Amino acid sequence: MTADSTSSDVLRGTPVVGGVVLAPVLRVSSQLDPAALAAYVSPTDPELALADFDVAIAAVADNFKAKAQRAHGSAAEVLTASAALALDKGLRSQVRKNLNAGVGLIDSVEAAIEHFASLFAAMGGLMAERVTDLRDIALRTKAQIIGVPEPGIPTPSEPSVLVAEDLSPADSAGLDPALVVALVIEKGGATSHTAIIARQLAIPCIVGTAGVLAIDSGAVVLVDGGAGTVELNPDPADAQRRVAESARAMQALAAWTGPAVTADGHAVKLLANVADPESAQLAAHGPVEGVGLFRTELSFLSSKEEPSVEEQAALYAGVLQPFAPDRYVVTRTLDAGSDKPIAYATIPNEENPALGVRGLRLSFGKPGLLERQLDALKLAGEQVGVEPWVMAPMVATADEARDFAELVRARGMKPGVMVEIPSAALLAYQLLEHVDFLSIGTNDLTQYTMAADRMATDLVHLTDPWQPAVLHLVAITAAAGKNANKPVGVCGEAAADPLLACVLVGMGITSLSMASASVRAVGAQISQVTMQQCRYAAEAAAGAHTPAQAREAARVALSS
Repeated sequence: MTADSTSSDVLRGTPVVGGVVLAPVLRVSSQLDPAALAAYVSPTDPELALADFDVAIAAVADNFKAKAQRAHGSAAEVLTASAALALDKGLRSQVRKNLNAGVGLIDSVEAAIEHFASLFAAMGGLMAERVTDLRDIALRTKAQIIGVPEPGIPTPSEPSVLVAEDLSPADSAGLDPALVVALVIEKGGATSHTAIIARQLAIPCIVGTAGVLAIDSGAVVLVDGGAGTVELNPDPADAQRRVAESARAMQALAAWTGPAVTADGHAVKLLANVADPESAQLAAHGPVEGVGLFRTELSFLSSKEEPSVEEQAALYAGVLQPFAPDRYVVTRTLDAGSDKPIAYATIPNEENPALGVRGLRLSFGKPGLLERQLDALKLAGEQVGVEPWVMAPMVATADEARDFAELVRARGMKPGVMVEIPSAALLAYQLLEHVDFLSIGTNDLTQYTMAADRMATDLVHLTDPWQPAVLHLVAITAAAGKNANKPVGVCGEAAADPLLACVLVGMGITSLSMASASVRAVGAQISQVTMQQCRYAAEAAAGAHTPAQAREAARVALSS
């Protein structure tokens, strides 16, 4: 598709990060040099070939780890997870099996990766998100084997719109916002790795954009991240006007310093999602009132043995300290399992780990695991001089909430649970009989409500957090919190959408937790509307039949 193919070409996808930019396309290919592949000769001895694989996969993992050390927050998380995935023993065993069957090394790697990719895709849910990561590992490993540089995004010669089928964690984590001014991805959903990192970097981003790969490199396009549109051959004057308006809006965001208050004085707590002491330090310098989600498991993805209580406490204290004494931190206990396996905690080879033993369920069959983590959080709180807020993931019943709350209160901490399963939303009033707060994880709540894999491009319309069914569950949970006079927050990616944030506030959500880079946009949007407008927007969105209708209804309600 060339830039002069039509005067009105508009491609549509799922909006992730707002902003309007006009720039040439840089299309990314994920193919290795065919000549280099053809010239490679695999060792005929299976053991020699396996040794070459070991060297190559170790180099790939080391590169992931090195990039993770230079990254922060979500970028570091996904890179660390990819390093662990590359070194998985099951992958090596499958390669060995293929080699012993007489298959060459390159084909053995490809077949092994596709074996696990098929398994992950069939499992659906969070595991399906790892298929892109697996295929990226295969590409990088083959590059190491044949002696060519690992694939990656070329450095643009000018600010460009990056267009790709999908981006690996390593590629998306290394983006330079000064040169990559927008991302348009053919696959993926609003909770994919690329989308999460785009929010962290505040790069305009659209995912699930069918047909975008037909655009030629160099074609100038107008990307509207808020509307989810890519326009070819935009009118030059109109494009420049829209870009200028977007730039002025971004400058206004940069000037917003908080706290978040609606135009008529209703306060809303804006919080940060963090993964480690480094990301906590970064978030603490921003206009946030604390942490709404500290993902403890992401610090232990590469751990073979369970850290001691003292080791855990030192890490947790490093996250609590930057917010002491006046701001609070909500810590999530281990959400291991599914796409986040931890050697000392998770059950290997589950048939469907996304619906299996993950989160709080790990504690059922591993006595002491949860108690030791709670002991470490108690110790960290004592060291810093604060009361930790602690919540459990994947809670499904009121009894689970009660048992968890008893363990937390016995250690002098404030208990809460996450609402990620539809049953938890429907029974929120029962959960609040036992805990002091709820936090809605909209990523998983959407996936489980709609029974749709978050990474399935064909199902993006179902995995959209604007789905009316999901909004109804959020409203039920918020109403339960209001009746119990207890706080209900949102810590999923939905909180980072400025428009949806107003809808959530209108439903009665009391706090919104998100990547630090998203806070100013959300806070500035909230400051421009009244609480009554937010309530109207919430009613309008919940009454819509589709996500697109819900977005438009909310937009109209907030502008009236």
